[in-house]
Amino acid sequence: MSRSRARPRVWFVVLSVMTAGCTVGPDYEPPDFSTATVPDQWRTAVETEMAADTTDLEMWWVSFNDSLLTDLIRRAELGNLSLQAAVGRVVEARAIRGAARGGYYPDIVLGGAYSYQKVSENGVQGGSGASLLADPFDSWSFGLDLSWEIDLFGKVRRTVESATAQLQASVEDYRDVLVTMYAEVGSAYVDARAFQVRLDFASQNVEAQRNSLQLTRDRFRAGLTSALDVAQAEQNLAQTESSIPSLQIGLEASLNRLAVLLGQAPGALHDELDERVGLPRPDDQVAYGIPADLLRRRPDVRRAERQLAAQTARIGIATAQLYPSLSIGGSVGVEALSFGNLDDSGSLFWGIAPSISLPLFTGGKLKNQVRAEEARTEQALAAYEQTVLRALEEVQDALVAYGQEKQRRDRLAEAVVASQRAVDLVKTQYVSGLTNFQNYLDAQRSLFQQQDELAQSDGQVVINLIDLNRALGGGWSPYQAEVTAAAAAGQAASPADGGDR
Repeated sequence: MSRSRARPRVWFVVLSVMTAGCTVGPDYEPPDFSTATVPDQWRTAVETEMAADTTDLEMWWVSFNDSLLTDLIRRAELGNLSLQAAVGRVVEARAIRGAARGGYYPDIVLGGAYSYQKVSENGVQGGSGASLLADPFDSWSFGLDLSWEIDLFGKVRRTVESATAQLQASVEDYRDVLVTMYAEVGSAYVDARAFQVRLDFASQNVEAQRNSLQLTRDRFRAGLTSALDVAQAEQNLAQTESSIPSLQIGLEASLNRLAVLLGQAPGALHDELDERVGLPRPDDQVAYGIPADLLRRRPDVRRAERQLAAQTARIGIATAQLYPSLSIGGSVGVEALSFGNLDDSGSLFWGIAPSISLPLFTGGKLKNQVRAEEARTEQALAAYEQTVLRALEEVQDALVAYGQEKQRRDRLAEAVVASQRAVDLVKTQYVSGLTNFQNYLDAQRSLFQQQDELAQSDGQVVINLIDLNRALGGGWSPYQAEVTAAAAAGQAASPADGGDR
């Protein structure tokens, strides 16, 4: 058989081996919901209207009927630094996936070299040609070097599979940061409004108690009461006034927190939120659905599932190390002693060098690496199941907190009405001399306490609703672009890279 006929057959065998490669390691299968013991229904039902669909959950803040809150959330999407860091992690993961895909292709390097040298006369074989090489000479070369490791057993395929799942996990991480950021902005805004309401109540009570003090002093001058009543009125007023600085501290902290969430310096929003408009009044609708919906909506659950997929693929990467590897190296170029001769056909050189290697003894390193990846996969599965249980816990707690705080708020509202009526009645009786001043003071203190608790509870109801929307994974849509902030920053992402699976 001639050498010219043998070469095509050799290449046919090489190509057959290249295309007949298999993928080792386990194929990933998403965990069954039953592994996390997901119930069919929530244990606690909230006495509220059920939203028609999940659209309300995707933009829950719209139902709060507060245009300023909606504006602040949109500004946070562009300015929040934690969100920008999450975008950076998506870009990083996409680059890593791109690098992994590069393993499918050969590495081709263009190189060139020049040397000026003199060869030893005694180094020339047999001394022949020594006279020709006795003088220094130039050497020029240009060419391409190729190296390519064939993916026989799916090492590259599993690497790309793992990197793709990790990219999708980074997108879910972005969404998780987004959901958390929306909730934090809403909570900080409601906190600020609640402190403003509490300050208004405190100011109203200070004014009422100043009038009571003046009334007591007038009655003391007229000899209708004792100095004890005056002292008690002064003490009551001072105690109420002492609550204002602590409330002001809380308001300042809430406004500063809100500014930082928007990526601005503390104090940047004080003038904008100076007008007292009260608390948001959200619609009484919650799209809480059934527990199984949570696994499809919660970004942290989706991220944990993608991390499990990425880790499962790493078992295949480690397993492929146990099998033979086939590499192809080669080079082609021109070389001449004179730069002007480089384009001559006689200056052409080329070579190809396939090689195969099989690990025979590694001291158990490769097998133990596979075992380590399998153990990490078991950890990732446990982490996924724990994430599911934690998500269910958060929703259940949020449902209880929202429902119970609503009842507490309603009872406190009734208490405030009753307390205000009591203050009016006891004041009339005190002026008429039908009751003592202590009863009047007790009624005023009770009214202020009930008003302050009502303002706190009113704000807490709204915050608990925000927490419920966050626990349900509200704040993102599966139909939106992969990373909204990335598009705004000129780093637009392809939905196919991390969209719904």
